[in-house]
Amino acid sequence: MFVENLKLITGATGFLGSHIAEQLVNRRERVRVLVRPSSDTRFLEKLDVEIFFGDLNEPDSIRQALKSVDTVYHAAAFVGDWGPWRQFYSGTVETTRNLVEACRRSACPKILHVSSISVYGKQPVIRGEYTEDLPTGQHHWIGDHYGRTKFLAEEQLKGYSNYTIVRPSWVYGPRDHKALPRVFEALRAGRVRVIGSGVNPLNMVYVTDVARGAILAANHPSVHAQAFHLCHHGECTQRDMIDILCDRLKLPPIRRNVSLPLAWCVASAAELAYQLARRPHPPPVTRRALYMIGRPTQFSTARASRQLGWQPEVGIRDGLKLTLDWYAENDAGALESRAS
Repeated sequence: MFVENLKLITGATGFLGSHIAEQLVNRRERVRVLVRPSSDTRFLEKLDVEIFFGDLNEPDSIRQALKSVDTVYHAAAFVGDWGPWRQFYSGTVETTRNLVEACRRSACPKILHVSSISVYGKQPVIRGEYTEDLPTGQHHWIGDHYGRTKFLAEEQLKGYSNYTIVRPSWVYGPRDHKALPRVFEALRAGRVRVIGSGVNPLNMVYVTDVARGAILAANHPSVHAQAFHLCHHGECTQRDMIDILCDRLKLPPIRRNVSLPLAWCVASAAELAYQLARRPHPPPVTRRALYMIGRPTQFSTARASRQLGWQPEVGIRDGLKLTLDWYAENDAGALESRAS
């Protein structure tokens, strides 16, 4: 029997998970977060949430965390563009399998699974839009551990009776300590080139819009076993984004261009060299970074709009300004030169 509609969040110390927790608390929901003992919980301690220390690789702790829970927001995964396959598989696929099995053995709470449009792989540009019915897991390049494991994580949900999937695109916003800081560092180091003409639209989506979409999907009474794209429609081009960031970082605009095929070859060679040398950190450019910048943007959000009433509310230009303002107030080091 559920008590007061208790919500459980995995990955709440991460980027998107922290925003889901914040919005649920603002909705006056009862929230429990499952976090590892080694996690940084300082932000969560400011919220009115119950912090449960456990591990998604320990089934017993998952079962304890699920007590009285009616909805699970599963935002935990291994996120990145570098690392061994085993690390991605354990952190994304096995953890999802463990959670689903624990839910099945408890009271089958609703699972809102945070996936990604990366489950589709490197799709060719087409006329029209990609819908959620596009086959997944078929166009991943060798070494695309993130996209491949996000696809395999979705597969763990098949056969479970009560789940919904959201597939956001490139999520950005306050409390992102991974993606945009690397972009800032690359710009300051002079490593950034405009890929192609730079006029391709970007489907970046602001983190609060994604959190809101996840909550809408989790709470819709008639939505089950469906996936929803949570993407922006591409009002901002690659060159626009680079110019906005260079202006804020007080850097000269980027004038050099490189074709996407050439950049892809360079990134492939760099990744191979770093793998052979057993480097723990990624090369200056990776294929996943190029994919995020150069992939198609025509992912349809019609299903989310029609069934959930969801549309992105924060435009990319406004979202970038809000994000950069947040860095200036909370993580000024990310905006400053590492050499200064």
